[in-house]
Amino acid sequence: MNLSPTTHRAPAPRLRRAALVVATACFAAVRAGTAAPPPFSRATNAPAPSTRPASAPAQPSASRAPVILATTTSTQDSGLLDVLIPPFEARTGGAVKIIAVGSGQALALGERGEADLVLSHAPEAEEKFMAQGSGLLRRRLMYNDFILVGPAADPAGVHGSKHVAAALEAIVRSKAVFVSRGDDSGTHKMEKKLWSLAGVSPAPGPAYLETGQGMGAALRVASEKSAYTLTDRSTFLSLKQTLHLQVLFEGDLALRNEYHVIVVNPKNGPRVNVEGARALARYLLSKEGLARVRDFGRERFGQPLFVPDAEPYGDE
Repeated sequence: MNLSPTTHRAPAPRLRRAALVVATACFAAVRAGTAAPPPFSRATNAPAPSTRPASAPAQPSASRAPVILATTTSTQDSGLLDVLIPPFEARTGGAVKIIAVGSGQALALGERGEADLVLSHAPEAEEKFMAQGSGLLRRRLMYNDFILVGPAADPAGVHGSKHVAAALEAIVRSKAVFVSRGDDSGTHKMEKKLWSLAGVSPAPGPAYLETGQGMGAALRVASEKSAYTLTDRSTFLSLKQTLHLQVLFEGDLALRNEYHVIVVNPKNGPRVNVEGARALARYLLSKEGLARVRDFGRERFGQPLFVPDAEPYGDE
């Protein structure tokens, strides 16, 4: 039985194209030696970096070229990058320039040689990226989970569902509004996978809105429209005080959200800084980097926002 809701689609394709144009402009500006563009500056509301002593110094890049990190918006929106990146920059004397986009766009930048290191959470797309030779190595870094959030009134009766598929079916049957990122990000890929698991195919109409933007923007739209959305837990917790949304479904094993670091193959482009990418990857996977991941969020939220789950660094 097809439970397709009636929905309205925002101009997501145009927004996605615009995001790629801006991301490419970021890459050009960074390679030219200019400052990173404002749209992708790191968040400023994160907890102060830990003063934990360094335990595994990263090796500086001999070229001193900036390392271009293409990453999913959740690592920036949560404030994690403000804790992870400055210690690496201080130790190596080099710069890390961040392009925060959806995971699909981050992988596309790496494929075109417009990023040196990718930090994403789209396992199937990452595996394809590696299979086609676009990456030198891929390592697990951490995980958290996805959650379904929505208005406290919960008009769809999502709270109490036994499985995420049942929760999504309830949203469709009630004709409640669902906000999708619609941007080919890791979250959007997971959302589509979950709709398939539920046997539901959302169709254009007023009950299904695609923002074509990052997680923070999607949460704000959902809050304004008293709608449901799928989000990573870390971004939701970091923005919770500004939203009229509550966690209504969580805990299904299907909602696990894994993040990987990928060193881009220098064959993808002549300006790929593979040495700098390797140094940053080693740092992220070091005892110090993982400790910062483990501690991030404890003081502010009373719980960690990410769980370290790293594989040892190694060349391939």
